[in-house]
Amino acid sequence: MKYTTLPNTDIKVSKICLGTMTWGNQNTEAEGHEQMDFALEQGVNFFDVAELYPVPANAETYGDTERIIGTWFKKTGNRDKVVLASKIAGGGDYTAHIRKGGINKENIFDAIDKSLQRLQTDYIDLYQLHWPNRGVNVFGVRDYPYKTAEQEAEDYLGILEGLQELVKAGKIRQVGLSNETPWGTMKYLQASNEYNLPRPVTVQNSYSLIHRGYEVGMSEVSMRENIGLLAYSPLAQGVLSGKYLDGNLPDGARGTLFPRFIARYKNENSENAVRKYLEIAKKHDLTLSELSLAFVNQLPFVTSNIIGATKMDQLKENINSIHVDLSDEIIKEINAVHAEIPNPAP
Repeated sequence: MKYTTLPNTDIKVSKICLGTMTWGNQNTEAEGHEQMDFALEQGVNFFDVAELYPVPANAETYGDTERIIGTWFKKTGNRDKVVLASKIAGGGDYTAHIRKGGINKENIFDAIDKSLQRLQTDYIDLYQLHWPNRGVNVFGVRDYPYKTAEQEAEDYLGILEGLQELVKAGKIRQVGLSNETPWGTMKYLQASNEYNLPRPVTVQNSYSLIHRGYEVGMSEVSMRENIGLLAYSPLAQGVLSGKYLDGNLPDGARGTLFPRFIARYKNENSENAVRKYLEIAKKHDLTLSELSLAFVNQLPFVTSNIIGATKMDQLKENINSIHVDLSDEIIKEINAVHAEIPNPAP
C-alpha cells in the first residue's frame, strides 16, 4: 500500500480509501466485516462512511452502515488502526427522514452524537459536510442551476464555529467538505483563515475517467490551497468496469437494482468513451477497472481514492490498483480519448 497524510496534518492515510455505502443494503453486516478485515490486512487504514448510508437512503436503513462499522470496532478492537471519515447529511427531500434544515450548527451537534453512538467510538478523524444546502451542480447536474439555487448560501462562519466546538470537545479531529464547488470551498477557507477556525483539509467530490469536471476549477484550488481530493465513484458506479456495456445488466449489480444511480453515466458519449478506455486497458494487459483506478491514484491533487465493492473479488481488484503504474504512453492515450470525448458524464 502507498500512504500520504491528510493535508496540513500528521494523519497518515492509505491512498486507497474503503467506501462503505452498500453495507446494510446490498451487503450484510458479515460481508461488511469481511471487507474491513481484508482491507486492513492489505494496508488500507482509511474508511469512509456517512450517516445516511446505506444507499438508497431511507428511514428504515438510516445509520445502518455506521452501525456495521461500530460492531466491527467492538468485535475487533481495531478502532485505533483506522482513520475514520463520516459525514453529516445535507438538506432536501432525500434526507427529510433524517432531519430538517440542512447543515447548520444545531444539526451538526445532533448528527455527530448519533454517529458516534452508532460507530461505538468517541471521535471521528475526518468529519465532512455531505453536500451544500444552497444548490450546486453535483449529482449529475452539469451546469450551475442558477434559476433554482437558494438565494442565501450557507452560514459558513456558524458552521465552522460549530465544528470548532466539536474539535475542542475531542469529538472530531479534522474537517472536510464534499460535493463542493470552487466558490464554496474558498468561502470556507476564507472564513477559517480570517477567524482562526478549523480549516477543511479535504473535498470529497466525484471523479472518474468519464467525469473529470474537478479539473475545471477545483484541481487548482486543491493544489494552491493544499486541500486534497477524496475521489468518489472512480469507477462511475461500476460503469468503468465495462459490465454495463451493450445494455448488459448483471444480476445483483447496483445499476440493475437501482438504475438511477448509473443514469448519469449511461449515455451514448459515455458508452463510446468507456469502449475506448477498454481498448487501452486490453492493449496494455490491464482490466478496465485497474486502468480507471490507477489513473486516479496517480493524480497530484488526489489525497485518497474511495473504492467500493459488493463482492470480494471486486474489492481485491480495486485495492490492487495501487500497484498498477501507468506509463507516460498509457496516460497520453487516456488523455487523447478525454480530448475527443471530454467529461461525457455530468
